[in-house]
This record gives sequence, structure tokens and C-alpha cells, in this order.
Amino acid sequence: MIDKRNRKAMGDTLGDFSKEQFSAQGKTRTLYRLGSGPAVIVIAEMPGITPHVAEFARKVAAIGCTAVMPHLFGEPGAEVSASMTFKALGPACISREFSVLALRKTSPVTVWLRALAAEEHKRCGGPGVGVVGMCFTGGFALAMMVDDTVVAPVLSQPSLPFPVSKRHKADVGISDADLATVRTRVADGACVLGLRFSDDPYCFADRFETLRRELGDGFVAVELDSSEGNPYGHPKNAHSVLTEHLDDRDGTPTRAALDEVLGFLKERLKIR
Repeated sequence: MIDKRNRKAMGDTLGDFSKEQFSAQGKTRTLYRLGSGPAVIVIAEMPGITPHVAEFARKVAAIGCTAVMPHLFGEPGAEVSASMTFKALGPACISREFSVLALRKTSPVTVWLRALAAEEHKRCGGPGVGVVGMCFTGGFALAMMVDDTVVAPVLSQPSLPFPVSKRHKADVGISDADLATVRTRVADGACVLGLRFSDDPYCFADRFETLRRELGDGFVAVELDSSEGNPYGHPKNAHSVLTEHLDDRDGTPTRAALDEVLGFLKERLKIR
């Protein structure tokens, strides 16, 4: 149940978004939509569609896209807190839709997300659909590339599978068959953009090395210095490049990373 405080936060945070339902694969979920133009699926990080995630979606809409946020977990509009993260993370970790520990396995929820991307492409037009995954959902954008509909995939601090071993730290969270399809698409001209802080406690450098090895020049990595004593003031545990740890001031590394993401979406979706 959403308490009065969180109900108020949801209204304040998402009041400018339209709300609707989408059904596929026997599952119906709520969508929050803003803007017009080619669709960009913004898949929230833990603990869900927070005010920071909604603000990023507004930036996507402002460049001439339709930002579409599916509600996968958590309480939409609620602020980040330890209790909210715990409440969202627990059910997600035991859900069969999310592969949180399995190596070389695609999370089943991406099938539903691919259906959403296909529907949004029909609805919004353009050359295809952009996808921005973050943290828990960061790798979903990669898995969704098995469909040609997805032409602008962004992996922001992809954190699945959880880094419980060296092999897990290097795994990219999709099956061998799906990775082979992604490699083929990259060979045909597709491009993947990835972002992480250098000392991210959940998204290790090993994972980006795997993406470089598998995708070559088709993987563009943006890695921001968060080492101890870094000149930018990034905390050592900095994690969320586009949301919680974004410093939106001109000249900051995170603002440059945000601008690169928006520029990538505009270029790949042919926004003028």
C-alpha cells in the first residue's frame, strides 16, 4: 500500500506524465509517458521510478522523443530510501522475471519489454526505439537488441548478474545466443553506449571489458573517475550516472555523460 506521503510524492513527481496500461506475454503493467517523437523506453533502476528517474525521462522528452517508463518494481514517484530499496529489491530478486545471479542468461522480463518496444515503434514512428537501462535493468537494453526495433541502446551502470564472483563481474547478463545476435547487429552498424563510475561497487570494469571484447568498436564506454581523491568530487561509491549521482552543472563529467546519452539518442533516432 502507498502511504499518503508517497502518494503525494507520486503526484508531484509524475503529474506531467500520462498513465496507461500495456499488456503482453500475459502480463499487464503501467506505463508513464511524456513527449512526442520516436520512443525511448526508460527502464528505472532500484527502487523504481524515483523523482531522479522521472527527471531524466523529462530530459529525453525535451530532445524530441517520447519517453516511456514501464513500472516494473517499487512505488512510482517515491523518493530513494533504504526501506524503499529493500521493499523493491526483495521481490525482484526472487521473481523469475529477473536473472540476478545466473551466468549467461537473459532476464525473461526483456521479452515483455521487447513487445513494448515494438508497440511503441508502431505508435511513435521513427527509425526505431531507444532504450535506457539503469543499474538492475542496465543490461536489459543489450538483451532487447535481439530485435531490430531497438536502434539506440544505453547501458547505464549495468549491474546484473550481481557481482558475487569474478565470473559474475565479467558477465553481461544475456545468453550466448542473444549475445551472438547482438554481435551480428553491431557488425551491421548498430552501436551500444555504456556508462559507469570507475569504482562502482556493483558494475565492475570486468563487465565493460567483456563488452569491448565482444562488440569491439561497436561498444562506446563512458567511464567516470570516482577513485579516492578524484578531482570531481564523485564519492567512491558513486553508482547512478544519470540520476542519483548526476551533477547537472555545465562542465562536470556527469553532465558531459548525460549530454552524450542525449546526443546518442538524437543521432540514432534521427532527431533534428
